[in-house]
Amino acid sequence: MALPEPAPRRRLHRRRIELDGFRREDGLWEIEARLTDVKDGAFRLRFRGELAPGEPVHDMALRVTLDDDLTIREVAASMDATPFPDCPGATAAFQSLVGVRIGPGWMKAVRSRIGSVEGCTHLFELLRPIATTAYQTIHPPPDSDGRPMLMNSCHGWRAGGEAIATLYPEWFRPEQG
Repeated sequence: MALPEPAPRRRLHRRRIELDGFRREDGLWEIEARLTDVKDGAFRLRFRGELAPGEPVHDMALRVTLDDDLTIREVAASMDATPFPDCPGATAAFQSLVGVRIGPGWMKAVRSRIGSVEGCTHLFELLRPIATTAYQTIHPPPDSDGRPMLMNSCHGWRAGGEAIATLYPEWFRPEQG
């Protein structure tokens, strides 16, 4: 189902977020995410001067290395283009994610480890799609009690839905009404 035809318009800004999932030769997994922001016209930044159309305002990347249980073993962060000179100093804060497991409470755990002024809004934005890309790449095992990790995470994975009824019938809970 496509979006309806838009009103006449002119694009001014493009944000791209790209993610890739990898299996390493040593058995670990890597999820790599990159965010870029570009303007379609010339744009002036106080600390960088005039940017040509298509020159990145933001070009930032984050890579997390995970084990089979979705526990972060390594983090790498980079900022190749930023609007402010201090921005790259935020990359170190993401090291505090080593040891955190992607799963229920993931974003709460991230927020508790990376404060707002220690981190970077744009790298922080990449952490939610890193988690969903990890699920798509690794196909996490059920929790220790056998419950599917994704159960009740969305409409399709709800306890009363067809996916749970078919794939995990022991966890299926018919919906009332």
